[in-house]
Order: sequence, then structure tokens, then C-alpha cells
Amino acid sequence: MPVDDPAIANAIRRHEERLARDPTSLAFAQLADLYRKAGRAREAIATCREGLVRYPHYTTARLILAKALVALGEEALALAEIGTILAVSPKDVQCHRLAAELHRHRGDLAGAVRHLETAVTLDPGDRESRALLGLLRAAPAPAAEATGVPRLLRDDTFVTAAFGTLCLEQGCVEEAAQVFTRMLRNDENNREARDGLEAVVRARSRRKG
Repeated sequence: MPVDDPAIANAIRRHEERLARDPTSLAFAQLADLYRKAGRAREAIATCREGLVRYPHYTTARLILAKALVALGEEALALAEIGTILAVSPKDVQCHRLAAELHRHRGDLAGAVRHLETAVTLDPGDRESRALLGLLRAAPAPAAEATGVPRLLRDDTFVTAAFGTLCLEQGCVEEAAQVFTRMLRNDENNREARDGLEAVVRARSRRKG
């Protein structure tokens, strides 16, 4: 949905004029990002792809393209663009964070963990990635220490979307994460588990805020 922001609209106008004067300018990437922020993802994608024909190694533009593709729900294409970036810039932390998010959306916990581990290694101060890594690695407490809900989670009988949702409604975010991640390890295509894990991430963000 287009965003009605006068500041963004003015910036778009300036960059369009700049690009009209010099079609070979690298400003295409900034314009594409402004289109994306304005909710004009298709224009962002077209602008990036046109510019990348001239500057195929411009990784900033390729990352903007990936984000615009995500906005349209084209996650597989976005991951392909990220893969192209990481092939030449394996230490691009932003790409690893976005890749982790996309793998998580698709239920691929191993892929998400791999990219989060790399992000944390490259940026030890990245507390957000470290916290998400903890959620995705969530495991039941040892039997000798488990009580209450953690004890229940040692029994696969309770590893269900309904129980995970109940945990989340009761504010037991870590326990809900355990339920949904265990479900996804069994079946990464389980839509209820994928949606549940995204709800966990959103709940954690709200609690943090």
C-alpha cells in the first residue's frame, strides 16, 4: 500500500530528476529504496533491475531489490538475490539477518540458525540476533530440572499448535517457541507452526518494547 509521506514524495521527485539528468548515476539505488519505503515495491524492483544491468556488483542495490521482493511476498527470489550478495560479500551482516528472517518464515530453522550464528559472530554486539538465536534453539529443560509447563513440554503430546498458542496467550513466550520450533523440526512446511513462531517473535518484540 502506498505511503502518503510528503518527505518521501519530495525525495523521490529529487532522485527521479537526478536520474533523468544522468541515467548512469548510482542514485538509482536510493530512488529504488525510496520507492520501497513509499510502498511502491514493483517500481523499486524495476528500478533496481535496470540499474543492476549496468552495475551488477552493486550489492547495496541488490539488497534493496531483495527487500522489495520480500514486500511482494517473493521470498524465494529475495533469497536468491541475498545468495548472490553473500557469494561476493560473505561478511555482509545485513544480508545474514535478512536471510535468517526469510528462512524462519519458510520454516527452515537450520538455515535461520546458520545465518544468525554468522551475524552474531560478525557483530558480537547484535543482541537482537543473539536473542532470536536463543528462541530458535529453544529446547526442553533437563528432566531433573523441569517443572510446570517445561515438564509438560518433555512429552510430545503437548507439542501442538493449540498448546503453543495457549502458552503464548499466557505469556510463556519461550515455552511457545519450544513448541513451534519442535513442530517445525518435524515438518518445516507446517503452516500452523510457522505462523505460531512468527507470533512468538512479534510477542517477544512487544514485550521487549
